Amino acid sequence: MNHYFFLAFNNLRRRKLRSWLTILGIFIGIASIVAFITLGQGLENYINEQFEQVGTNIIMIMGKAGSVVSPIASSISEKPLTQKDVDLINKISGVDIASAMIMYPTQIKFGKETEGLFLYGMEPGDIDKLFGHLSSFKIDKGRQLKESDKYVAVVGSRFNEIYKKEIDIGSKVEIDKEEFKIIGILKSIGNPQDDKSIYVPNDILREITNEPDKVSMIYVQTEKGKAEETAKRIETKMRKDRDEKEGEESFSVSTSEQLLETFGNILGVVQAVFIGIAAISLLVGGIGIMNTMYTSVLERTKEIGTMKAVGAKNSDILFIFLIESGLIGFIGGLIGLILGMGISKTVEYVVVNFYGITLLKIIFEPTMIFFVLGFSFIVGCIAGTLPAFQASKLKPADALRYE
Repeated sequence: MNHYFFLAFNNLRRRKLRSWLTILGIFIGIASIVAFITLGQGLENYINEQFEQVGTNIIMIMGKAGSVVSPIASSISEKPLTQKDVDLINKISGVDIASAMIMYPTQIKFGKETEGLFLYGMEPGDIDKLFGHLSSFKIDKGRQLKESDKYVAVVGSRFNEIYKKEIDIGSKVEIDKEEFKIIGILKSIGNPQDDKSIYVPNDILREITNEPDKVSMIYVQTEKGKAEETAKRIETKMRKDRDEKEGEESFSVSTSEQLLETFGNILGVVQAVFIGIAAISLLVGGIGIMNTMYTSVLERTKEIGTMKAVGAKNSDILFIFLIESGLIGFIGGLIGLILGMGISKTVEYVVVNFYGITLLKIIFEPTMIFFVLGFSFIVGCIAGTLPAFQASKLKPADALRYE
């Protein structure tokens, strides 16, 4: 078998330009596939990691406005979420705690600068119970909100990047003509949008907005292993309380597992589309290999005749041409793998250093590397099957007379 590879490799070296042009068609497709798979896997790993931290016993209730489901949708819905819904959910069997979160777009002034931002309202007494285990709510400096707090705020790790003057513990910002003291700075989450957030107690935010029942989103913690059935009970109770039919709800109830599955499905579809586009490039590369091998058969017809005349079998000729086409695919796959890994790492570097998003962590699994190389070799072999079969069937006398 070793001499087959030796002959095939020598044949490729003799036709360097044509071989490299053929390899080009393969490695572009492989590089694209590797880049899309690793980038998608990196994002999926982050999403899984975040949902693992949240836990499987968390339920999120959001408002609906038409087909839109989001915390903002509640404020524009005909039937927005209210504190009454929170009180109702807290009485449902299986619910450990239900807590309201409020989002409010407003102008926040620091010094002489004013910026339009989202202000988040939280129930201070529920933060540790619901989010105490999450890295996204760990305090880096200062302290977390307490139930006795009034006009104070906790900000994300990059909140001070919004203003020219640096904000620190003790700094004061103005929100709707009220002065708030910064008492805590959260550890970095990795998402600039979240890292630039500002949180205040719910009752103070309701006082500012003059909407005592305002709720944008409801977080629910259930008993372990009871999230699915509790979510169904919540949905049934809220539907009955709001006098709504099934399928026409003005709210959405989702468990963390359901949200993870939804994110996974969306990501899978996006990946499949991009990989499909890259596969077209790979198909073109395969056709290029086939064309190169047919040309090689024609050029080496006399050589094939000579080999057969001195005792080479049909299977020997077949293996030589198959391995030659497989090597073209393998070399193209190897270059494509290196290029694709380079593209992924470059994207990761740009995202982290220029956009401040540390969520994307590219990991190269050994199984993926071996699969790509094996797949490239097989694609090459398949593309070269017909030319190799044609070469093996040549008759020695006819081949030697070929001009």
